[in-house]
Amino acid sequence: MTRTTVNPLRYGHKYLLTASCALLAGICWADDASHDSRRVLICGDRTAIVEITSGIANGSLHSQETVEWSYPASSREGWVLPNGNLLLALSKGNLTPHGAAVEITRGEQREDAIVWRYDGVQNEVNSIHKTPQGTYVLTEAGPHPRLLEIDSAGKVQVEFPLVCQKPNSHMQTRMARKQIDGTYLVPHLLDFAIIRYDAAGKVVSRIDTHVAGEPAINSWPFTAITLPDGGILAGLTNGNRVVEFDKDGKLRWQITAADTDGAIDDACGVQRLPNGNTMIASYHIGKGGVRLLEVTPEKKVVWAWKAEVPAVHHFHLLSMNGADVPPPPLR
Repeated sequence: MTRTTVNPLRYGHKYLLTASCALLAGICWADDASHDSRRVLICGDRTAIVEITSGIANGSLHSQETVEWSYPASSREGWVLPNGNLLLALSKGNLTPHGAAVEITRGEQREDAIVWRYDGVQNEVNSIHKTPQGTYVLTEAGPHPRLLEIDSAGKVQVEFPLVCQKPNSHMQTRMARKQIDGTYLVPHLLDFAIIRYDAAGKVVSRIDTHVAGEPAINSWPFTAITLPDGGILAGLTNGNRVVEFDKDGKLRWQITAADTDGAIDDACGVQRLPNGNTMIASYHIGKGGVRLLEVTPEKKVVWAWKAEVPAVHHFHLLSMNGADVPPPPLR
């Protein structure tokens, strides 16, 4: 497939996709920050696979992107599956009034084709995840918030109600994931809770995401990512921080907006990388226009993407400097 450098008018709006601007003051940049590339599926008002080159030159942060593929719909999250297909949770809109989830085969010499689809019947479809067994796990927000696991033929295999507040459906849940033990890990925003359910919908465990001693911080969980040692990595959206809990739910690490001079602003999508670093999407757009940033466990920024493009709700990092990120992605 031919890759082309982005035309700012490609999507019908005047987003400038090449940025050259002053380095964010106060960020602790790693000594080896350089012009590195990241290939990423970005989801939000724009859904696209892009190659981003970003780094420090002459004291300033420069970023440039090339678009490989795009989809004409807003998305909540998405994956590039091992077979190359795209799996997307689509936002509610004219063609998807209650949200939807789709698996898409990319066309090389033809148009993309939808090979699996679920149309929401309530307010929103908040997340989508395909299991190694080929089933699809999604959460649906509305008067009756629920989790569904559906097979490729459209038959519901698992369904149970979610234990969360109901008045604000948009803030009921985000990135649910089925675990290898058959349980389901679900973040609930306004409930300040990451809940593990069994297949019958029984609550197995619950992590409280409030910031200790600071009840006014809206540390709503967006992600709940199980790490190899059983810990949980969570993006706490409006709390402007990413935290790591141990397997017993005790806080063991965090990075906040203050650690990055405001570059973390509404920490939505998060992915733990094979090198131990963490990539974070700032959905409200971080200081100076940062959409994505990568930080080390020592809280140093080693890579950031600054550009006048739509905010990133979630993402799937596919490769770093041309090397594929090995599966399964921790996101």
